[in-house]
Amino acid sequence: MTTLTTSPVAPLLDRLFAQADAATSPALAEFSAEDRARLMHSKTDYIDLYGRLKDLWLPVSRDTGALLYMLARSSNARSIVEFGTSFGISTVHLAAALRDNGGGQLVTSEFEPAKVARARQHLTEGGLIDLVEIREGDALQTLAVDLPQTVDLLLLDGAKALYGDILGLVEGRLAPGALIVADNADLSPHYLAHVRAPANGYLSVPFGEDVELSLRLG
Repeated sequence: MTTLTTSPVAPLLDRLFAQADAATSPALAEFSAEDRARLMHSKTDYIDLYGRLKDLWLPVSRDTGALLYMLARSSNARSIVEFGTSFGISTVHLAAALRDNGGGQLVTSEFEPAKVARARQHLTEGGLIDLVEIREGDALQTLAVDLPQTVDLLLLDGAKALYGDILGLVEGRLAPGALIVADNADLSPHYLAHVRAPANGYLSVPFGEDVELSLRLG
């Protein structure tokens, strides 16, 4: 039995995934092609653009959530950083792994205050809030200071244009053998070029349909 597959986490995730599946966002439908391109590639407009999608869930898939838990467990991660909390579905998976690993710290960042509040509520309901520090604000600022001395796992699941910048903030803290999981990484070609270049110190492969899994070489 694991924290992920038992109460209160398992029924919580069932409910959250159902809510995510049922949710719609008129704002997304109203986005022009230009807006969508800026959403994926702009490093200056992302806060305004994502702010217009503040009610959109944008969760990891069930399979990716399970993968996150499995990677954190198998690597015995004790220190995790996450970019893009949203409503906390991925955060719950990672925190459940920390609980089953015997404890640890998860630092996660989200700039939308309403999502921070909901994520905190969900983590509290799942009995995991003691393992998680949610930093509200621009991740380029909130993840630039006071990170754990070493980071065992990094999840990138926020504004795709910032994947390389966020990796740059955390890179010096990555332990040898640390894992980096980038959701929808195909939308961040500069990031992919960085982690796939052997000279930069990673072994990186696409995993499943929408994830890039990278290993920090020692």
